[in-house]
Amino acid sequence: MIVTKTWLNEWIDLEDIKTETLCKTLNSIGLEVDSLQSYKIPEKIVFGHVLECQRHPDAEKLNVCKVDIGSEIVQIVCGASNVRAGLDVIVATLGAVMPEGLVIKPVVLRGVDSHGMICSSSEIGLGKVSEGIMELDESIGEYTLGQEVASHPLFCDDVIEIELTANRGDCLSLRGVARDLSAAYDRPIKEYNRVDNDDKRGIGRILSISHDKDYNINLRYKAVDLKTLKLPFLIKLRLAQIGESAGSDLEAVISYATHSSGVILRAYDYNFFASSTKGMAKIHLSEDENGYAHIKGEQKASIIGVNQEESSKFIAKEGIVLIEASYIPPDFISKQMAEHKVPAGTMFYKTSRGSEPELEGGLLYSLDLLEANSGSSVFGGTIEYENSYKEKIVIVSKQEIDDLIGAKIDKVVISKILTNLGFNISKSSTDNFVISVPQFRHDIVNKQDIVEEIVRLVGIDNIPSKAFIFSEKNRLENDYFDYKKRTVFRHRAAQSGFFESVHFVFDEKKVLQEYGFETTLEELELLNPIVNTLDTLRPTLLTGLLKAASQNAKNGYSCVKLFEVGSVFSPTRAESLKIALLHSGDKERDALANAGKPKKMDFGAFVQKVADVIGGFELQEYQTTHTLSHPFQSAKVIVGGEVIGELFRVHPDVEKSYDLDETYVCELDFEKIAHTLKVANKSSKYQTSFRDLSVIMPQNMPYEKVKQAIELSASDEIIRFYPVDRYSDSALGENMSLTLRFVLQSHEKTLEEEDITSSMNKILERLNTHLGIGLR
Repeated sequence: MIVTKTWLNEWIDLEDIKTETLCKTLNSIGLEVDSLQSYKIPEKIVFGHVLECQRHPDAEKLNVCKVDIGSEIVQIVCGASNVRAGLDVIVATLGAVMPEGLVIKPVVLRGVDSHGMICSSSEIGLGKVSEGIMELDESIGEYTLGQEVASHPLFCDDVIEIELTANRGDCLSLRGVARDLSAAYDRPIKEYNRVDNDDKRGIGRILSISHDKDYNINLRYKAVDLKTLKLPFLIKLRLAQIGESAGSDLEAVISYATHSSGVILRAYDYNFFASSTKGMAKIHLSEDENGYAHIKGEQKASIIGVNQEESSKFIAKEGIVLIEASYIPPDFISKQMAEHKVPAGTMFYKTSRGSEPELEGGLLYSLDLLEANSGSSVFGGTIEYENSYKEKIVIVSKQEIDDLIGAKIDKVVISKILTNLGFNISKSSTDNFVISVPQFRHDIVNKQDIVEEIVRLVGIDNIPSKAFIFSEKNRLENDYFDYKKRTVFRHRAAQSGFFESVHFVFDEKKVLQEYGFETTLEELELLNPIVNTLDTLRPTLLTGLLKAASQNAKNGYSCVKLFEVGSVFSPTRAESLKIALLHSGDKERDALANAGKPKKMDFGAFVQKVADVIGGFELQEYQTTHTLSHPFQSAKVIVGGEVIGELFRVHPDVEKSYDLDETYVCELDFEKIAHTLKVANKSSKYQTSFRDLSVIMPQNMPYEKVKQAIELSASDEIIRFYPVDRYSDSALGENMSLTLRFVLQSHEKTLEEEDITSSMNKILERLNTHLGIGLR
């Protein structure tokens, strides 16, 4: 789309806006400026008036002219075929340097002095406007003889080429671009208004229109009795600047009016539709074999929005002309062309991308140009065919606009933008915008499109930048996290050397009751078990693992390591998830490192194996409620102060019944095992210190008492402590020696001996006063 600044100024007041600022504004509102060409007329080129024009006495194609240039009358020899007395022209005076470098000097042409040059448009850098010299008229506005042409805005105009996206057909006209600038600058657009004179002869006396069905198009016709049309210089110049050419003066006016108003206009010869017998023209609207709407008289005149037959065009100098304004939805005509391709005229580009649907303004604009530049008369009234437009409504709240933009935009600003763009917001409420989309904005279909219009007019640079926040609703349910946790711990067990064993959730009721497990209540028991040995829901995973271990041992495996994660059931059939681990026989497989004689698994080693799977925990002496456990090697597992299960050596009698070597098992409540994000704790940069204490204590005193006493008196510098040695002999009698190792570290300094001694003394004092034990 090509516009000039002075042409735009006819639709919106841009007098105080520089071209550079205008281009920046166009870019910021999404109308990208592809190129800018500024016309600069050289100095000493002025307006003149040809007073006399006589044939050169010695050259048939030259004329000797007397030209008034304001300050003087000069003689100029001119070779243009259209030079004649009475013309206003542009003259390059002596000393002028032309755009191509030619310096105007006094010359003698065939014996006649010449003091200047009467110029054509191309000679002063405007491009080719017409053949020969420029013939100026009142269309360019006021000027005085001798005035520098460079001072006239029309000849020093800026031509701007705008690169439009395919959906912005509403800006394929000066009026459309001005409409967007109206919203950008908050200035009113200069709407074209003209009152039709009802006193004129009515068009209904000479023209009628008929149709065989409803069509998705709008048509309007005016009739003009055309006489002595003379194309003004302004139209010639501007059509040359935008690269448009026309076969006749009438076509030039139509092309100019279409480019300016955005309404698709065509001119038809009235006689093409006139009946030779009745003297009235009849236009018939119908559909051709490809589904295109077209108009015809005796023959087809044009396909609406696509092309026009040459035979229907007006080629005479005078006569009645029918001026047509049309609108057809761009998506409709584009789809038709895609399905049935036919030859298209120059206007199809505008029609297929979206033209101006307000037809009356474009018609009246073209008629005024014809009346102003000819002796023509316009018939009163209009013949029209109109298809009703279904109003498109978009409702969006102020809050939604702010949320989509990411910034708060003043409601008054939003209202002005939408109104200046042609949207009707009269039905809006306090919190909601009820927006009626104008017909020329076929690209607006939803609230996101409305917000995009607001953003481009406010300016993306004027919206405060914010850090990108990507937020999405967590669609992961608890089932996924349960599955993930189960998978993690299964992998940990496998990495620690355990093999997964999977069993039915059923077990043998008789065996379970022999070992002291509570089984399912009788009234809730299985009615039809698979087999007699699977006649109840299992309350534990341990019996299944023992059976699997027994089978492995019978198959010759001396080191059996198994685990299972599965459901167990209470007497009332309440289901819970548990994990069980079993290690039976040798601590490891026979290998070179152990000389083929691996040691048997012991309690401490099994505890470490379990810790490798579930993480750190504590043990407390504990007697199980069933009889599977060894009475002296049984403990409850504690994590974070909560009991989560039990760990023990299997009772020797049970080991014997299953033909197993020394066997250790652990069963834990899987739901109580923590599986959360890792938390980083503060780490000190200062040196760690170690200190061992050996205390004499009764052999029957639980370590838990010692531990609690130390925890109550430990200073902040003690980060952990643990037993490292236990010793007893006959000299100690019923007592024993327990060595504890303390790890000390400060976040503030390197601990000195006094600090360490002070911390140890506090612990010793607590142990002595509360438990009666002291240093060895």
